[in-house]
Amino acid sequence: MQAPDFAQLGVSTLTRQDLVFLFEHFPVPGIDAVQAAQRVIEQPSTLDSILEADYVFDALRDRQTQWLEVSPQLFFNIMLRHCLPARRNAQERQAIHYLAHLLGLFTSADRLYRVTQNDEDAYQYLVDLVAAASQAGPDRGFLVHSHIGNYAMFTAGIRAEWVEHRHRYKRRPVTVEYYCKMGRSYYFSASRHPLAAEFGVQPVFRELAERFGYYRDGLAKMAGDYLPH
Repeated sequence: MQAPDFAQLGVSTLTRQDLVFLFEHFPVPGIDAVQAAQRVIEQPSTLDSILEADYVFDALRDRQTQWLEVSPQLFFNIMLRHCLPARRNAQERQAIHYLAHLLGLFTSADRLYRVTQNDEDAYQYLVDLVAAASQAGPDRGFLVHSHIGNYAMFTAGIRAEWVEHRHRYKRRPVTVEYYCKMGRSYYFSASRHPLAAEFGVQPVFRELAERFGYYRDGLAKMAGDYLPH
């Protein structure tokens, strides 16, 4: 099976234009942005410290109305880091890269409602995804379980206010905590599948399952502080 589009981590999720942007605003004069971007492509271990830097956050905030000059993945990567406490080990760095890439994919509503990029079926409700998971074969089951985790994280984080509004004022039974519970469960289930190891997402799925609330809180803060309502 070909690696699904959500199974992307690290520098591979960013464009060359993103990397040039990072160095165009580097606070040390004389940096050749294009050459520096190429070095990061060749040695990506230096990327995380740059993404944490205040100068990058400030440069992007100065251009908030023009943020499409960088990819959604870079925008979300930087903003999410500023919405999460500065506890950074390898697992958290990997999870942030993963979530930023996922949010970039989900800027397309059509992708949010499909298990994979080219799926014919769209699922707008979590209950329908759970039903699809119960009927799926092993490989398809991994994709559906992964998508349930991803969908639940996005909804409980980015769309938390919408979920709570519907629960409170429209008497819908589903709460943010329900999405959190489902997200934790299905990320853990997906992490145990052999394909999770094959595609390199096993550690990040375990991290997201164990600390789902932490990342959800960061997404909710980012949605409230930096995304248009």
